[in-house]
Amino acid sequence: MTNIIKVKTGNKLEEEASYSRLVAVDDWVFVSNTAGRNPLTKEIPDDILAQTDQVFANVERALSTVDATLADVIRSRVFIHDATDVPAVMRHIGKKFKGINPVTTVTCPPMAGASYKVELEVTAYRNASKANIQEISTSLT
Repeated sequence: MTNIIKVKTGNKLEEEASYSRLVAVDDWVFVSNTAGRNPLTKEIPDDILAQTDQVFANVERALSTVDATLADVIRSRVFIHDATDVPAVMRHIGKKFKGINPVTTVTCPPMAGASYKVELEVTAYRNASKANIQEISTSLT
């Protein structure tokens, strides 16, 4: 039988919009688009890299509720409000995903408010970090 776990953080919007921060279906783990708001202080850093760090803290906290880690992430979707921030944010994200190397999509859509500069959505497979991983390069150089 399939096991489904739905995780709520107590965020008011989760109730209003009827969504979960995370849904795990057996070993598949889906984390909703996550902003850089500190869940305790409700503040969002002005600095985009500090905001990115808070985004990762929020995502990692969600993953931990179902015994998954950032190392289990196989897909990420990065939303960056201002396209000129893409290089700096992606270098910063690259440090967090070093050796994990998920497939990644980056887009620059309008965000929910001016204070939101970066958001992240991930898909993980529990214990992917312990799998036999083979990397293939198709580079011709």
